[in-house]
Amino acid sequence: MRSQSTKNTSARQVDKFRQFARVVVEHHFGSRAALIKYRSGGLSNFVFEAKHAEGTFIVRISPDKAGLTAFVKEHWCEREARRAGIPTAEILETGFSIIPFPYVISRSVAGVEGVDHPERDSIVTELGRMAAKINAIATRGFGESFDWSNNQLSRNNTLKEYLENEYGYEKRIETLARSSVCPTTTIKALKRVCREMLGLRAKPTLSHGDVRLKNVIADKKGKILAVIDWEKATSNVAPHWELSLALHDLDIDRRERFIDGYGIKPKRLAEIAPYIKAFNLLNYTDAIDLAMDAKDKASLDRLRSRLSGTFDLYSL
Repeated sequence: MRSQSTKNTSARQVDKFRQFARVVVEHHFGSRAALIKYRSGGLSNFVFEAKHAEGTFIVRISPDKAGLTAFVKEHWCEREARRAGIPTAEILETGFSIIPFPYVISRSVAGVEGVDHPERDSIVTELGRMAAKINAIATRGFGESFDWSNNQLSRNNTLKEYLENEYGYEKRIETLARSSVCPTTTIKALKRVCREMLGLRAKPTLSHGDVRLKNVIADKKGKILAVIDWEKATSNVAPHWELSLALHDLDIDRRERFIDGYGIKPKRLAEIAPYIKAFNLLNYTDAIDLAMDAKDKASLDRLRSRLSGTFDLYSL
């Protein structure tokens, strides 16, 4: 009985936000859409595909009014990326005035998602080249608040400020140590590498924050048509931050392809590898916190095997 009620509530929500999507399309184009198709409802947004005389478009609506901030940031990042030669799903409008929720409307990109594409290997190389272009876009401030935001008070002027305040590297190390998912030798090394990072004289640049195959649309031949989903974008230290996220779920061959595309020489890669690994370890603390809160021993055991180096087949 509860399951049926949940289904009905969900259906009512979809219908409610579908009507909002109709209003957004009519407002933007001055005429109604021929079809509004529900695409998905994730944790954050309701997503609809709109068929209109002007073409096919994607409308995303956040049920959380604070979602406007993420949409504004995405719009800025998408616009700057296009200026730098990165293909994106062009955002046409972001707003919060014509319906009671934040929305964004963008062009739909017809193609195949990179993760399912038969030419994944060549796509990974091209994605590396695009990541390098993204990381060459100069920004001001480190973290979530940078050029797109008028909030000067929340802006971190240095990498040290970002790591200590917004990112909270010390608390993340404490989580790793408290959960015992990493050997004590790893914790000691992590503390040393983080202290070194605090002293880096880094200039902030744009980082997509999730440059992976699932966020790429390509044509049949494997040419990238759009890099999508900029909601995790930050202003950060490059390429350390970007690579820690882009490489961690690729196999060794595709990691090499991505690096070849990015254009990093072996000597330089070896120099920054400790920082890439440090970010990768620290980023696992969100998953560790969830597992600990849920007292999920099985998940913690899996994380312990991964973070203790059990799957490292290349060093002894």
